[in-house]
Amino acid sequence: MSNDWKTRTQLVHQGSRRSQYGEMAEAIFLTQGFVYPDAETAEARFISAGEDEFVYARYGNPTTRMFEERIAALEGCEDAFATASGMAAVSGVLTAMLRAGDHIVSSRALFGSCHYVLDEVLRRYGVEVTFVDGANLDEWRSAVRAGTKAVFFESMSNPTLELVDIRSVSQIAHAVGALVIVDNVFSTPIFSRAVDQGADVVVYSTTKHIDGQGRALGGVICGTREFIRKTVEPYMKHTGGAMSPFTSWIMLNGMVTLDLRCRAMAASAETIARALEGDSRLNFVRFPSLPTHPQHMLAMEQMGGAGGTLVTFDLKGGKEAAFAFCNALQIIKISNNLGDAKSIATHPATTTHSRLSPEQKDILGITLGLIRLSVGLEDTEDLISDLSRGLAAISV
Repeated sequence: MSNDWKTRTQLVHQGSRRSQYGEMAEAIFLTQGFVYPDAETAEARFISAGEDEFVYARYGNPTTRMFEERIAALEGCEDAFATASGMAAVSGVLTAMLRAGDHIVSSRALFGSCHYVLDEVLRRYGVEVTFVDGANLDEWRSAVRAGTKAVFFESMSNPTLELVDIRSVSQIAHAVGALVIVDNVFSTPIFSRAVDQGADVVVYSTTKHIDGQGRALGGVICGTREFIRKTVEPYMKHTGGAMSPFTSWIMLNGMVTLDLRCRAMAASAETIARALEGDSRLNFVRFPSLPTHPQHMLAMEQMGGAGGTLVTFDLKGGKEAAFAFCNALQIIKISNNLGDAKSIATHPATTTHSRLSPEQKDILGITLGLIRLSVGLEDTEDLISDLSRGLAAISV
């Protein structure tokens, strides 16, 4: 496959494999195992499988391999390993490379499950974890030290849309030989080129924008071929976190329209953010491409001028106002997913980040009035009308 193809061409054609039948659509190889012509071939395959040879679906599958090659090409990485969920990707990459006594530095602003893996699981097994304010480069400099194995952060945090300077943090980490692991879900592979900016490993919950239609759980770890095949693959294939072939087929089909969907959603999100800004019933509106975003200039540089597909805003009146707002919506659905074709409103304080202590929520800015809006593909005017309906239900 060509390395010169533009994004949309890659999303349609990269990594394609065709059987002897020459099918146009990607085939679903729904099989756990593979047949060998003789015992000698079986022995050789288990010693070292070739580029297009497979042993067991937990290790690899032709449909899954197509997806891995396509997302790796899009991300600008040498290789990828597809996982059963986004959290399988996050926990898998961290536990595959870290051992008792190792040190990792992470931004504080994380999805609740990511925080659990770092704060509970890794520490339980003797990994030293230091949390920092992801936007504060001085804290990164103070925390990263000789012997630090890795740094981990969300390029845009969930749910407050705080950005981490990928290039600067990568320079700090690489100065001591630490690996840079970036959860790039909110920024999407369309708007963020994390590898070009210094990231060594990029993880996604493909459940979000890559599927884009709320159908299946999935995740992926992207990196160098050596890291994926020598560090990630041995751990994942023995612990069982691989993506199923059917899910891989869903993700392949989701990628075909990924660029078109993300750009349409981002354009709508910016229009909505501008419509909400200044409303007297809101304490603030956060969207990276708005000049009022605290890291507006970094967002424009790091995401190629786009703001992404999510808007967050804080309602005056706290939880009571937030619930009244959500319950009045008709088009926008109350759920905890994002990156879907359907617009979704989430109340993080009582759902995705509910396990965090009140003190942790305060530090991260997750207030009782905070709403995370994932903008879908509906008509923008209809969405603004629906948001107006929700705001009208608030008693201030």
